[in-house]
Amino acid sequence: MRKKIVAGNWKMNMSLQDGVALAKELNETLTTEKPNCGVVICTPFIHLASIAQFLNQDVIGLGAENCADKEKGAYTGEVSAEMVKSTGAQYVILGHSERRQYYNETPEILKEKVLLALKNGLKVIFCIGETLEEREANKQNEVVKAELEGSVFNLSEEEFKNIIIAYEPIWAIGTGKTATAEQAEEIHAYIRSIIAEKYGKQVADDTTILYGGSCKASNAPELFAKPDIDGGLIGGASLKAPDFKGIIDAWK
Repeated sequence: MRKKIVAGNWKMNMSLQDGVALAKELNETLTTEKPNCGVVICTPFIHLASIAQFLNQDVIGLGAENCADKEKGAYTGEVSAEMVKSTGAQYVILGHSERRQYYNETPEILKEKVLLALKNGLKVIFCIGETLEEREANKQNEVVKAELEGSVFNLSEEEFKNIIIAYEPIWAIGTGKTATAEQAEEIHAYIRSIIAEKYGKQVADDTTILYGGSCKASNAPELFAKPDIDGGLIGGASLKAPDFKGIIDAWK
């Protein structure tokens, strides 16, 4: 049975002190009132080691928002997958549209990042999704297929079991626009079908596919009710404990 997950992506927000306070609040709330799904928080690098010291990772998994495409060496300012793992984190987000857009991360770079993350025992939340122009040209299927083929379909079946897919319609990130539950379900089902073509039905059925695109407590129940939507990758709404918990509670 595939895992239902609500993951928070803090992006470049929260001082160390504020981040620790938020993580403590979530930790207390969710330890008291056990969630009905897996919960993960992905924080800036500087927060990881501090939060790992008190986070109950049976209840909330910890992840980074990125890692380097090199193992180690003279790469000033980069953070390797091994370093991420050494903090106590278990997950890493790779391929987020913001990384692709602002930092020119190509499918080849992402392929390297994915391999290094897996080599270091991290689970990967791998993001795919189309722009507004691509959606209007009805190219969303070929875009997500190319992104999977470019960076994760080189993996063995065993390796691919450590990949969580996050479908993010780029036109719905932080814009207030949300794909309708029907639009989201349609492309999630398509993504599952191409995973099945590549790795077989069993692997596809076991792959968690999250929706990321202006998901909040008000629309989460309708999105999560769809058979191929296994949770959400949450941006802005993950920065306040009550907002984030509202989305987690959509699984109740």
